[in-house]
Amino acid sequence: MLIRRAPDLKSSEITPEHLYWNRREWIAAATAAAGALVLAPGVRPLAALAQGQQRLGMPFGLQPDDKPNSYEDITEYNNFYEFGVDKGDPAARSKGFRTAPWTVRVEGLVKAPASYHLEDFLKPHRIEDRIYRHRCVEAWSMVMPWRGISLADVIKRAEPTSQAGFVEFTTLYDPQRMPGQKSRVLDWPYVEGLRLDEALHPLAFLVTGLYGKDLPNQNGAPLRLHVPWKYGFKSIKSVVRIRLLDKQPRNTWNVAAPGEYGFYANVNPGVDHPRWSQATERRIGEFRRRKTLMFNGYAEQVGSMYAGMDLNKNY
Repeated sequence: MLIRRAPDLKSSEITPEHLYWNRREWIAAATAAAGALVLAPGVRPLAALAQGQQRLGMPFGLQPDDKPNSYEDITEYNNFYEFGVDKGDPAARSKGFRTAPWTVRVEGLVKAPASYHLEDFLKPHRIEDRIYRHRCVEAWSMVMPWRGISLADVIKRAEPTSQAGFVEFTTLYDPQRMPGQKSRVLDWPYVEGLRLDEALHPLAFLVTGLYGKDLPNQNGAPLRLHVPWKYGFKSIKSVVRIRLLDKQPRNTWNVAAPGEYGFYANVNPGVDHPRWSQATERRIGEFRRRKTLMFNGYAEQVGSMYAGMDLNKNY
């Protein structure tokens, strides 16, 4: 298989941001479909939104046969170790998890640090519906109809200083409410990180809902990260802190197994996990395997950020 690394992507093959990120047209398409999203948690109501993204040339990496997974798929097959290591544990063990009140702290190398109640954290930002591909490092995938806000807008609101180069995210630590944290399977609390330019990319998204409804507990309520060109372990859940730093932050899975999980976690079919191939993936709900796409299908939009990097080493 021929896999082109980001340095091999020609600048002419990378769509300029002003051509693909027409915010007003995207919002119009999302608004047109919003009523259908709220009416029923099924796949059919999202057809208008998906078609709108494709018609407008939006950077959502959707392939012609990409259809949103069912609500049941997305809410019953989860990685959320704070509630257990089996795929069914989060749905079974998070039913009593209370997400209100919820506080989010934004701090570090910013001019406007603050602690927000969740409603105040969200209030200044436009709530959008987006359909994203999701690729897990375990070689399975889904298509997610998320609702949420732009991560870039949150970071800009905090006014990063010139020293800021990275963003660190931290999950709630409360073993009484999150029984999986009583185990030693990971070093708690869960921590993830991005480079600042990655966090400011228009595709980076803070998720608050699914299929037009509030985000279920097992999917990371009330606030989770989704970075669609990266493997799913970057999608930190139940976020309580966002901190801007001048150095690369730790990330939990890289600390736990540095030979298997790198900091960048960009989807690269040419770099196998030590225990399985990443060249193909299985879409949940399907039996056939699909070819894994570079950057999970978002190479045109994000490849330029990694020009000059060896993505076989910086995995």
